[in-house]
Amino acid sequence: MSSDKHGERGLGRALYDEFRARIADGTYAVGAPLPSSRALAAERGLSRATVSLVYEQLAADGFIDTRGGAVSRVAAGAAPGSPVRRTTRGAIGTVAADPHAGRLSAWGARVEGMALQDTGTVAVDGEIDFIYGPLAGRDFPTLTWLRALRAVERQRTPRLAYEDPRGNIELRRALQAHLSQTRGLSCSTDQLMIVNGSQQALDLCARLLLDPGDPVAVENPGYRMAHHVFEAYGADLQCIDVDEHGLRTDQLHALRRAQMLYVTPTHQFPLGSFLPIGRRRELLAWAADRRAWVIEDDYDSEYRYSVRPEASLLSLDTQGCVIHVGTFSKTLSPQLRLGYMVVPDRLVDTFAAAKRLTDRHAATGVQRALALLLEDGSYGRHVRRMRRLQHARQRALVEALQAHLSGRIEMQGLASGLHLVVWIPALPSSAEPALAREAGRLGVRVYPVSPLFHRSGHKAGRSRPAGLVMGYALLEREAIAEGVRRLSEALRRIDPPA
Repeated sequence: MSSDKHGERGLGRALYDEFRARIADGTYAVGAPLPSSRALAAERGLSRATVSLVYEQLAADGFIDTRGGAVSRVAAGAAPGSPVRRTTRGAIGTVAADPHAGRLSAWGARVEGMALQDTGTVAVDGEIDFIYGPLAGRDFPTLTWLRALRAVERQRTPRLAYEDPRGNIELRRALQAHLSQTRGLSCSTDQLMIVNGSQQALDLCARLLLDPGDPVAVENPGYRMAHHVFEAYGADLQCIDVDEHGLRTDQLHALRRAQMLYVTPTHQFPLGSFLPIGRRRELLAWAADRRAWVIEDDYDSEYRYSVRPEASLLSLDTQGCVIHVGTFSKTLSPQLRLGYMVVPDRLVDTFAAAKRLTDRHAATGVQRALALLLEDGSYGRHVRRMRRLQHARQRALVEALQAHLSGRIEMQGLASGLHLVVWIPALPSSAEPALAREAGRLGVRVYPVSPLFHRSGHKAGRSRPAGLVMGYALLEREAIAEGVRRLSEALRRIDPPA
């Protein structure tokens, strides 16, 4: 391949090698269209003749198909067997096997060493998945949401500019009224910040309030993605046990010091317990005495079935130590990445500055659409409908478990939420992986509870039974019943009844 124009031969060779590499690693899939020679030449600053020669050589070597008057495409069977890029890890945390790579920061090194769960896998046809977290796409209020988006688009603003990092003021006003009505929260719009899901709220808290080595008290078992955030910033996790009433506040006093406490008081994750008012007050008194921040994750607060709402930690806080975190991921969709936080007055400017540095602000269009749903009552109606749907699914799961596994299991977390914890007293916790594998062979996915326990919270000599976290938000009654039947068969295979 040659070119006599201004020494472009080397650039053409580099472009040829680039296309071959991208075809080899699957970036350009079989049948994928390539840009026209004119467009690619303009994009890369090359002559059209050079690009045409590259395409001709790729076609001659069997990598692309070209036809007169038609777009060039990657040829079938073009990719060779060996990938160009070697990796040392799976889908999450994939890094190139490069011995000359620069060093990571301390934060980066800690993140690299974490085993983060891949939640992107989906069930295959015929498989019944009791995953906790995702919602059913059919439950999303599609028509209502589209109407709100269209209304937003019709209200085009004359100026397209960055917004307040705390979020769209219309949404913050609507959310202020919503939280007052549904959670009894009193806050100003300045204290409200719209974030990209509760995970970003936790990251901002860790980034602004923690230094490496700072102790952070957490529930054990608990929400591991929160734990990972704090660990990534170098925090020293102090694990506090959980019982049928939530966080064991009596254990807090044994901590010599603590910079922060992370708690899920409304629906403890994963055990589903509810923190009573006495423990809430004791927790806040401890935080005031230790000058510790309290992160109140209002997880699953919309799904209450047999428990009355209790005053939030934020509404009881008189010292300005509580940061309240909530999300729309469990009522609308986690894909919207919409969450919020209420921060103490003295932290408003600091958190706003950090949000501006992080990503400026959350996407404006979806914020304005959600504001419309809150203002006209559509969101409230949707939540009430979802609460009825999820309670019916929970009842179906409980009935199926009682029908197929009565006497072999104990259930926990029925008062609220989108999942149950199912304990199997006859099996040790070490049997959880075997049970999950056997269930998988029968076409049902279940999730052991053990990964939600922090390793530093395990006490010598303590034993506990096997447990499963079983979500039901994706499933309907028939699938739930069949999935539990298969699970009971899996349990019989690894632990036959006497």
